[in-house]
Amino acid sequence: MKTQVLFFILISSIVCISAEIFAQKTIYVRPTEIDDVLTNPGIGFMTFQRFNGDDLNEGIRWTEGFPIEYQDFDGNLENLDHPMTSIAYFRVYWKFMEPELHQYNWAMIDKALQTAQERGQTLLLRIAPYGTGADRDVPAWYRAMVGDKDEWLPDGGKGWRVDAEDPRYAQYFGGMISALGKRYDGHPGLEAIDLSIVGFWGEGRGSAILTQNTRSALVNAYTDNFRDTPLIMLLTDEKTNKYGLSQADVGWRVDCIGDLGFWAKDQDGWTHMYRYYPWGIINFGMKDAWKTAPVSLEICGTMKRWKQEEGYKAKDVEYIFNETLKWHISSFNAKSSPVPEEWQPLVDEWLKKMGYRFVLRNFAFPEFVKPNEKLSFKSWWENKGVAPCYKDFVLAIRLKNKNRTEVMATQADIKSWFPGDNIYDSDIFIPLDMPVGEYELQIGIIDRQSHKPKIQLAIEGKDAEGWYTVSKINIKE
Repeated sequence: MKTQVLFFILISSIVCISAEIFAQKTIYVRPTEIDDVLTNPGIGFMTFQRFNGDDLNEGIRWTEGFPIEYQDFDGNLENLDHPMTSIAYFRVYWKFMEPELHQYNWAMIDKALQTAQERGQTLLLRIAPYGTGADRDVPAWYRAMVGDKDEWLPDGGKGWRVDAEDPRYAQYFGGMISALGKRYDGHPGLEAIDLSIVGFWGEGRGSAILTQNTRSALVNAYTDNFRDTPLIMLLTDEKTNKYGLSQADVGWRVDCIGDLGFWAKDQDGWTHMYRYYPWGIINFGMKDAWKTAPVSLEICGTMKRWKQEEGYKAKDVEYIFNETLKWHISSFNAKSSPVPEEWQPLVDEWLKKMGYRFVLRNFAFPEFVKPNEKLSFKSWWENKGVAPCYKDFVLAIRLKNKNRTEVMATQADIKSWFPGDNIYDSDIFIPLDMPVGEYELQIGIIDRQSHKPKIQLAIEGKDAEGWYTVSKINIKE
């Protein structure tokens, strides 16, 4: 009889457990997509020699190469006639970075990094070797070292202020870049480094004729010393670009997006958009570089010039934007010049596709879970942008009620979420001491250190902290 009772208890327990398992339902949630323009890290428009909240350049001109002239800030981060940005681009000449031999102006970079952070931005930085004109020369100490001759391109053209093949050029300019990397590589406020080696404004003229020893020394100054901060190379020539790619996962940039005929009359019809970029991207090896590093493009002239002097119409602007999307653009330098009002809708649609744009399409999870057990989930994401996110952010789940808030990181590789559909199914452990009760189930893409949300998703449900409430879940004993 005793055996029969024990058997009955055992069977009853199994039945109860089976009934509980059978009763456990899977909840499927389909978040509602939104159509807003989202300002997210590393993508979209950038300010140039300025920050969010500053006045823009007037007319069709801009400033570059000189230390930032800081404007009074009234606390308003909005940019009149210009999109909000997450990137501030600072371009400065070598002479201001190293005014005396081995005396580096770190304070200038530190202030720019701090100001960018205060304005909700990261800093994209280029140290250009020189520009045009006496006030844009190499440092005075270097000029005294190498002599007064200030035109060195072997083809007789203009572009080199000093002889790049003089071994002192790679020694001293490269040495400054190496010191920069040793100090700032991996800085959380540094968006990327614009890899600049020769040419006016650091735009690379004459890089194709460098000897390989010089090319290697100049490029290696960047690739050897910037291992964590992304590098972006100007699209210059096959030898230099392919060498850069052989040393690191470098992205690329160009400086004349929108040239449909600026100088075509004087150059036998040659234009950047029709006669250079499509060939250069492929022939220089950069076609697939976007898969591992960002593509950052710069406007030719300004949008005001496009309208006032080039006579561009909406169809021309739309063509230009579509080409950049085909090339997997992540960010755009409009030189802190206003966007004409009639083109603002085109810009808004462009911004919705530039870089990454994450939509959570479906999230499935059990209706309840117990402490010290796994919460299994399935998720379907769509990246509606044209590039991945290159930052090491973390997909996390947060359970929250009035008694407890718990953030649980997943192992999702956000950087592998390429355009199109992405599936991430996994599980997370519920802490042993998690109190029973009903919780909001929230999702966020967060900073690895602060655990604060960093990326806005293109779905409804965002709370004041940047988390997205997906549904509710019960913790049961």
